[in-house]
Amino acid sequence: MPQMMPLSWIILYFFFIIILFMFSFVNYYSFIPLPHFNKKNTSSKIMSWKW
Repeated sequence: MPQMMPLSWIILYFFFIIILFMFSFVNYYSFIPLPHFNKKNTSSKIMSWKW
């Protein structure tokens, strides 16, 4: 669409940037961390790597 005027491209660019930011904020703030009470069990595990 080369015949489109530059102002329309700028508006379209800002529109997609705003949508990207809104999508990112919604994803970030919709995450609810669950409390983890078994910290003693997880830290006492020994990780053995099998190569």
